[in-house]
Amino acid sequence: MKRVGIIGGLGPESTVDYYRRILEAWGRDEPSTAPSIVIDSLDVQRALHLVASDRPALAEYFLASLRRLAGAGVDFAAISANTPHIVFDDLAARSPVPLVSIVEICAQEARRRGLGRLALLGTRFTMEEPFYATVFARYSIAVLPPNEADRAWVHERYVGELLRGVFRDDTRQLFVSLVNRLRKEASIDGVILGGTELPLLLPTPVIAGVPALDTTALHVAAIVARLRHAEPLPPGTHAPAT
Repeated sequence: MKRVGIIGGLGPESTVDYYRRILEAWGRDEPSTAPSIVIDSLDVQRALHLVASDRPALAEYFLASLRRLAGAGVDFAAISANTPHIVFDDLAARSPVPLVSIVEICAQEARRRGLGRLALLGTRFTMEEPFYATVFARYSIAVLPPNEADRAWVHERYVGELLRGVFRDDTRQLFVSLVNRLRKEASIDGVILGGTELPLLLPTPVIAGVPALDTTALHVAAIVARLRHAEPLPPGTHAPAT
């Protein structure tokens, strides 16, 4: 059986969600067995500090986790968060095991659905950095973050509530209102839930009349596919450096 390594803790609620979803997805086809999973839980506050102040140190922080996972015998790994994908290319080039990219998997699903203009929600780092737009551009798909004021509000709620495991109805309604406004003002035809806590707040396939791409669900599906099949690597994976 293949073994997956999960870099978790970013934050804890979404790590638990990944674990639960992987087990559920596996169990739908093989209820008599369970997949082999190793989780290395990092400090979300340290990660947020490094992403804001020291990207090389952020990469080293995650590389240390990947090395621990490789030492535990995993065959491939995934990061259970969107924001750290800011340094994904660096990690993929140096990782001792293959990585499954949440961004690449999401872009492939957007293309499969025929979506062309997608709003992006997540931390301010995810919304403001180009790593989503760069990957989606390869599929001729536009990624549109909210305006500066909305980005600040989304980030505040994300860090102040969602990462702490707080999911409030008023926050949910405000997110729905934001997507509805972006649908009208920016002509989006979908929304990327570009933070793995967002599907816990917004657990519906359609938000304000447009399809929502649940990055956790898409990432989990790719992880489970890789667990089931050793070769070839599924789309969105990167082999380790040699």
